[in-house]
Amino acid sequence: MPFSKLSILIFLLSFTAITQAQNIQSPEAFLPTNYGERFTPHHLLVDYFKYVADQNEQVILQEYGKTYEKRPLIYAIISSPENMQRLETIRTDNLKRAGLIDGSPSSTPPVAIVWLSYGVHGNEAGASESSMAVLHALAQPDAKMKALLEKAVVILDPCINPDGYSRYTHWNWNVTNLTPDPHPIAREHREPWPGGRVNHYLFDLNRDWAWHTQVETQQRLDVYQQWMPHVHVDYHEMGHNSPYYFAPAAQPYHEYITKWQGEFQHEVGKNHAGYFDENGWLYYTREIFDLFYPSYGDTYPIFNGAIGMTHEQAGHGMAGCAILQENEDTLKIQDRIDHHLATSLSNIEISAKNAQQLSEKFTEYFEKTSSNPPGQYKSFVIPASNHPDKVKALCRFLDKHQIRYGRVSKDLKKQQAYNYATGQEESINIASEDLIISAYQPKAVLTQVLFEPQPFLVDSLTYDITAWALPHAYGLQAYALTNRLKAAQSFTPMVYAKPAFPKTAYAYLSPWGSLEDARFLGQLLQKNIKVRYATKAFSLDGQEHPAGTLVINLADNQHHPNFDQTVQQLAVQNERQLHAVQSGFSTKGYDLGSDKMHLIAKPRIAILQNDQTLANEFGQVWYYFEQNLGYPVTVIRDLNGTKLDKFNLLVLPEGYFSLDTDKLKSWMRNGGRTIAIGRALRALKDKDGFALNEFATDGDKAKAKKAKEKEVLDSRLNTYGHRERASLSDYIPGAIFRVKMDTTHPLAFGLPDYYFSLKTSSNTYQWLKKSWNVGYLEDKPMYLGFIGNKVKKRMDETTVFAVQSMGKGSVIYLVDNPLFRGFWEQGKCLFSNAVFIAGQ
Repeated sequence: MPFSKLSILIFLLSFTAITQAQNIQSPEAFLPTNYGERFTPHHLLVDYFKYVADQNEQVILQEYGKTYEKRPLIYAIISSPENMQRLETIRTDNLKRAGLIDGSPSSTPPVAIVWLSYGVHGNEAGASESSMAVLHALAQPDAKMKALLEKAVVILDPCINPDGYSRYTHWNWNVTNLTPDPHPIAREHREPWPGGRVNHYLFDLNRDWAWHTQVETQQRLDVYQQWMPHVHVDYHEMGHNSPYYFAPAAQPYHEYITKWQGEFQHEVGKNHAGYFDENGWLYYTREIFDLFYPSYGDTYPIFNGAIGMTHEQAGHGMAGCAILQENEDTLKIQDRIDHHLATSLSNIEISAKNAQQLSEKFTEYFEKTSSNPPGQYKSFVIPASNHPDKVKALCRFLDKHQIRYGRVSKDLKKQQAYNYATGQEESINIASEDLIISAYQPKAVLTQVLFEPQPFLVDSLTYDITAWALPHAYGLQAYALTNRLKAAQSFTPMVYAKPAFPKTAYAYLSPWGSLEDARFLGQLLQKNIKVRYATKAFSLDGQEHPAGTLVINLADNQHHPNFDQTVQQLAVQNERQLHAVQSGFSTKGYDLGSDKMHLIAKPRIAILQNDQTLANEFGQVWYYFEQNLGYPVTVIRDLNGTKLDKFNLLVLPEGYFSLDTDKLKSWMRNGGRTIAIGRALRALKDKDGFALNEFATDGDKAKAKKAKEKEVLDSRLNTYGHRERASLSDYIPGAIFRVKMDTTHPLAFGLPDYYFSLKTSSNTYQWLKKSWNVGYLEDKPMYLGFIGNKVKKRMDETTVFAVQSMGKGSVIYLVDNPLFRGFWEQGKCLFSNAVFIAGQ
């Protein structure tokens, strides 16, 4: 029977596709940059992925977003021709098995969904380099890989952090000799501040998975939720003398990690070990990299039902193109590529061979956890009395993670619950308007991990913060219950209703208590609207107004051409509920013309950033002003050589500074204000004129000396083999402390009597003399998470947030960093107080 024209055309197209697939250029052939010898610029990495996708129908390339510097974020999907034809069915079947979308999966055999992520730290460039070799191996597979791809769909994200990767690789090209110099002292191994590890705003994206503060994470999570892979591997690099690290991970494991998730990591490790043994490559497992903190590229997938793993190759920013190791070998880029390529293909192999079991265990995970959540607490209650902005912010967070929430159908009386504010059990009433998050849902484990008051730590030798409960982070009154609450009714955060503004008003009153309020204030000041704040509570026009209320008077803005229109427009844009009043006469408390209504000086802000500044911590401040607040700042490099009279507020991010404190004092006495954060306080400690002292009295010094002598004595009893654990007594990786607040002080306006602070440093300061100790730890304060015994003893009755007047100005001491990693929302409220109203 003769061929039809259509069948001939199909044959020719198929033959062409097969021929192209067999002749896809390798990265070495395609790139002009000596692949394996020099780093590939990001745009060429993207070009290679585009080239392969254009040449091979088994490769789909998608752009899932842009970075802050507008570089593309991409991922590739690779599988067998048959799987690519039914790709959407594979994806939706997987979500149906997890209960994330309705319906029953099809009857076709399941495949393993394997997601490999490279280069979350930009200066760990060997990871992203290896992604191209992995793509080539999958796009032009040998017989073994062809068979494996019939059982697996592989997703490759070649560069999670393009901005950091580009910062590092561009620098490396600029400084590397024609023949790379392997000596570690060479400049090509001395990466300058801030390094390529971090993204544009200098955030560590590997700590951002759960908090999703950064645009790269936000866009990646959208795609991740669409696929929910069975296996996720995060490819990193570490010190250039280290052997390769792969799973299984070190203890502590979070207690909600299933036996299967742990066991499969062992299978992966054994599979990798076979290839490394064959090649004589060194490796290690079960050390350093634990599975506890929920915002890593391994733990976040684990708490979403996957096998999450970290792999680490020797390299990092110091390695450059080639570097001498302590064993006198030279580590080259090609070595780093080879090792990551081996584990990438091994991960695909072990996953494909266990595709059926991976799918079954994935399904079982969601069926079991949604019907019988593993944690102590099964329901979480956020009362409707909480600040609506904070409730809305929490709902946005939950939506991003597809965590479901709702309301109970009727009021419930006398429910036994854990009170997050007190750490105690008590009887509560639950209203039908309250927000309810039930653990009986597909995202059961993630819900419990993020809301649990006190995560159970099986081993205190851990890598990161040990407490993070969302109610504390968002500044919410909340309760946890051991019984199930059926949140059958939908919950909608308070919807903004535009006020019926009069044409003009004597004044506008605006509440103060959230980041949104601070953003509104910042915009008013940028529009040259003069604003006051109430230092005391008052009543006017039938409403109570607490201290901190913003007072926007017509009298202060007589010369503003569009006063009422500007205020009203900004209020609507920011969804603020302004109270327009036609009189300044208060029915209780002070009138609007009282000197108790302080005029806010428009902040003219300088932020110190130099090589002594900690990069992450500078980025947190920078991000707060640009992205959270939308307020202009000037970043200065040299405090000693800068004329500060152009500014009235100086922010010292965390760092190890050497400052001209005499110049700083003179500027503050003339009205300048300084906010010093975390380790920046060391530059002011024990300096003349500054109240910050580690010990308030000679008696305190004597006690500290005696304690130090005891530490020395105790240290003699420690053995060499226990040296790591001996140091834990003086260590605090990150714990939450309940801080008593003086809510009569402007630094604490809008905050509750007790503020929960994330403490990540063992630095302590006694209560300041002749200053306002606004936030402090009481004797034996409540805390959550791990803290070493020696540190714990030093914490009693110490200051956390303080304000010292200095002439016409002031210095604001923030011992704990309220902007840590950008996710402590309540901390942003406190910092907004420091920026706009405290110390003025």
